[in-house]
Amino acid sequence: MNRTLTDEGPYVIGVTGASGAAIAARVIETLRAAGQEHAVILSAGAAAVIQEELSMDPAEFLRGSTTLSDTDLGAPIASGSRRTRGMAVVPCSTNTLAKIALGLADTLITRAAHVHLKEHRRLVLVPRETPLSAIELGQMTRLAELGVVMLIASPPYYLHPTGVGDLVDYLAGKVLDHLGVPHHLYRGWRADGSSH
Repeated sequence: MNRTLTDEGPYVIGVTGASGAAIAARVIETLRAAGQEHAVILSAGAAAVIQEELSMDPAEFLRGSTTLSDTDLGAPIASGSRRTRGMAVVPCSTNTLAKIALGLADTLITRAAHVHLKEHRRLVLVPRETPLSAIELGQMTRLAELGVVMLIASPPYYLHPTGVGDLVDYLAGKVLDHLGVPHHLYRGWRADGSSH
């Protein structure tokens, strides 16, 4: 794994085994195209989902990105002394959500999320689960109260999407919005009721 990072710090993208690998792929592709430094961490489950949903080898998914192993708790971003520009876990499995809410840090994804919490940095979680149980809703509330953006993977029907690609672009764009990264993935809503 390539774990070389600059002093300015990367955007950190954690990808877990929940459904929705296409959203992560679009976020990473946009960061790469914009020349934005980013570090990608795949959980063990994510690799299987990438192959299933995208018919893509994980190595191809990661090509062109700095990659970190989810088992590498000695990676630079495991320490609060290493600067980052924000983190998104996309998609975020309910297992990962629970670990972050409880402060468990047994993987690099959960450890990096804990670092973002304690250092008061941007943290965006993208759960892709429905329906949600009271347990998950409680965990989301706890995290939202700590300043975490809970970005549920909900489709924007008001923008009249014409296919899955439009939905993926919108959700990836929302993740990038909350990380503060400019993009052109979707058109927003105007006061006159039309999209632009």
